Amino acid sequence: MESGALQPSLYTVKAIFILDNDGNRLLSKYYDPELYPSMKEQKNFEKNVFNKTHKTDNEITFLEGMTIVYKSSIDLFFYVVGSAQENELMLMAVLNCLFESLNQILRKNMERRSLLDNMDGVFLVVDEIVDGGVILESDPQQVVEKVNFKADDNPLSEQSVAQHITEKLALTTNVLQSAKEQIKWSILK
Repeated sequence: MESGALQPSLYTVKAIFILDNDGNRLLSKYYDPELYPSMKEQKNFEKNVFNKTHKTDNEITFLEGMTIVYKSSIDLFFYVVGSAQENELMLMAVLNCLFESLNQILRKNMERRSLLDNMDGVFLVVDEIVDGGVILESDPQQVVEKVNFKADDNPLSEQSVAQHITEKLALTTNVLQSAKEQIKWSILK
């Protein structure tokens, strides 16, 4: 056994991808440029993975020297790929974090249409969990908080708009009250 092959590495995740129920790519991020360098090789690998996994209820498979954990929901298939020596529990933690984070971001509406409508948030979630193959976060609540924090720059929800208006109204009221006080004191002098 070669000792170099079992060296621990921070680069745990080789790829993350989401496919629809026909095996078409909706999102993919490959973190190892030597693994599948061309788009054609990546799509071929994804097709092979989908063909092997879409009719089974397992959560893990091995294909082309890779460990693959996966999960499905309605018409989506979520995959996290690591090397053959990678700890399946680590890969499963990434998959569960991805799944639960997206479930919260998409408001429990985990289907193709909703995912495509919120693709910017989906990419943010993936980037918060894994960067360059290194696992950054495995707690879905932390990921959702970070993604929502980034989205605060562009408030989208009714609640955030209402909160923004309330804050501006309170500030305006304070300014008016201060101006009244200054006028009152200037008249009394």
